[in-house]
Amino acid sequence: MASKFVPSRAKVLGYALRPPSAVGLPGFTLPAWQTFAPRQFSTTTKRTSKLGRTPISIPPGVELSMSDLKTANSKTSYKPTVKRTIEVKGPLGTLELDVPEFVSLQQDLENSTALLSVEDANIKQQNEMWGTSWSYLTNYIMGVSEGHTAILRLVGVGYRASVERRGAKEQYPGQKFLCLKLGFTHPVEEGIPKGVTVTTPSPTRILLEGTDREVIMSFAGRVRMWRPPEPYKGKGVFINDQTIKLKQKKIK
Repeated sequence: MASKFVPSRAKVLGYALRPPSAVGLPGFTLPAWQTFAPRQFSTTTKRTSKLGRTPISIPPGVELSMSDLKTANSKTSYKPTVKRTIEVKGPLGTLELDVPEFVSLQQDLENSTALLSVEDANIKQQNEMWGTSWSYLTNYIMGVSEGHTAILRLVGVGYRASVERRGAKEQYPGQKFLCLKLGFTHPVEEGIPKGVTVTTPSPTRILLEGTDREVIMSFAGRVRMWRPPEPYKGKGVFINDQTIKLKQKKIK
């Protein structure tokens, strides 16, 4: 008598394999053998780097030249790396940019433009380095033609800056040091890198000038590390137009 109320095996499998209704059990409670429709991923074709395919304008007086392939030891791998060097000459100096072997440079002398290209833009690494090399080369061209600048602002009571010489600490002949008073018991002295010019138009303003933007911003970051901007009184060392959102004081 009880066998009449027991469903057959075919009905059980049919019920388990039927698609879930709009109002039903969650997906994780269904049998493991139930099949689901594959997820539809985007079928949009990969696009090349927007920066890499943009021509670079070459100002008057700037010359670009690319060297042949050369092998160099890598600091992060035991395998030697193969790369090229792009030399950028301008009125303010000369800079050298190392690019991977798959990056090439074409120049249009009539229109005064340069174009970077890679061997296969569908490869992720090449597509990434395409835009990165374009950004570095653009900064180098601007550096040797116009130069880069950065302004440091000292915000705080008694904060002062000056440029002085420290003969015993020089790392290269004629090196100057940026001396800061930032509320410590001793003055802070930061050696100015080669190729960077530092002036203090006012005691709380520091002007950095140079051809290599990476060196300038790296030096500015080291100076800011002594007094990062704090959010309660708004004191610290600010780079360019950097701002910080102030917090309310904790009242017990």
